[in-house]
Amino acid sequence: MEKTVSVVIPVYKNLEAFCRNLKINLRYFRQSELVIVNDCPEEDIEPAVKKIAPSARIINHKKNLGFGLTVNDGIRESSGKIILLLNSDVILRDSSFLEALPVLKKDPSIFALSFAQIEADASTVGHNSACFLDGFIYHRPDEKKETGYNFWAEGGAMIFRKETFVKVGMFDGLYRPFYWEDIDLSYRAWKMGYRILYFPTVKVEHHHESTIGKYFKKNVVSKIAYRNQFIFHWKNITDSDMMFTHLIHLPKHLLTALIKGNRQIIQGFFLALPLLPEIVKVRNKQVKLFIKSDRQILNIFKK
Repeated sequence: MEKTVSVVIPVYKNLEAFCRNLKINLRYFRQSELVIVNDCPEEDIEPAVKKIAPSARIINHKKNLGFGLTVNDGIRESSGKIILLLNSDVILRDSSFLEALPVLKKDPSIFALSFAQIEADASTVGHNSACFLDGFIYHRPDEKKETGYNFWAEGGAMIFRKETFVKVGMFDGLYRPFYWEDIDLSYRAWKMGYRILYFPTVKVEHHHESTIGKYFKKNVVSKIAYRNQFIFHWKNITDSDMMFTHLIHLPKHLLTALIKGNRQIIQGFFLALPLLPEIVKVRNKQVKLFIKSDRQILNIFKK
């Protein structure tokens, strides 16, 4: 019998913590296909995972590809029409994610539903917004607690239709190994005419950066994040006035970073620069699918 929902979980190291979480979550996956993608070639996760979830489908990478491409592989191999995407450090509280299915079925214009996430300090995050300031799009938390529009669906706790995910273009490997790929995906979806909802009916426990923070140095994480921020803007901004503003303010941002000794911003910029030909190539393909302007999207989130 074909299962409607495929649960896709990318795994990179931190096997003990993942298995601990999987034991808790498995009870809620009874009616779903489980696809686990191992992005650490040096680590054999199969014996430990099969002991907990014998029917799980495990995909092993021969080389490390990063979060986005790892998720893409899992989704390609999944059979469900609906994808529940979870980080390996996410813990479900119940099976309330199933309540998202009628919402997705009823309205094909919804790209994804993003869940409420309970942090280690008991705070709730997940509702987010954005603004354009001094040439950059800045994402920010939104304090509203009810269901509403989200600027992006967070990659570690979201649910969506597989068909729509593929149509939007899946996660972009330009952002490997991590960060900004879910914002990029969501922004493309918005510009293609889809919508993204914050869906607090589903609450999960998610201790952000528990894997990244464990295996990557802070300065490395920071420069990758800045690199990907530059990639996002060069790849996605199509309103000519906004791109002009970005280019005008860019030297000021870099000079300020230099004066303040923020080397990671400078490093991020020079890591992004050689990728420009590839960024332009991808940009030229995706803009043909856009039907909304940058201003139209950002106006939705104006306070």
